[in-house]
Amino acid sequence: MLLNLGRLLMLCVWGFLLVNVVHPYPKPLTYFINVALFFMIMMHGLQLVLLRATQTKDAPPIDRLTQAKVFLFGVFELVAWQKKHFPRKK
Repeated sequence: MLLNLGRLLMLCVWGFLLVNVVHPYPKPLTYFINVALFFMIMMHGLQLVLLRATQTKDAPPIDRLTQAKVFLFGVFELVAWQKKHFPRKK
């Protein structure tokens, strides 16, 4: 439930940042939003690179759809992916 809420909020953030590309906000604000968009792209790309780099040989492969979800949703998708593939043992 909370992961889905986080994904929804992340979509809202992406939407807010990308609206600035199509229809720029007033001048001082547009620079900050461009920096935030750049930072978001770099951080989510870094998360994806680190996920792929830390995969072991016996780990399940990461398909393109999962990679796109990790880039789009960031840590929320990483947590969901971890719960799916590496459940806790009680």
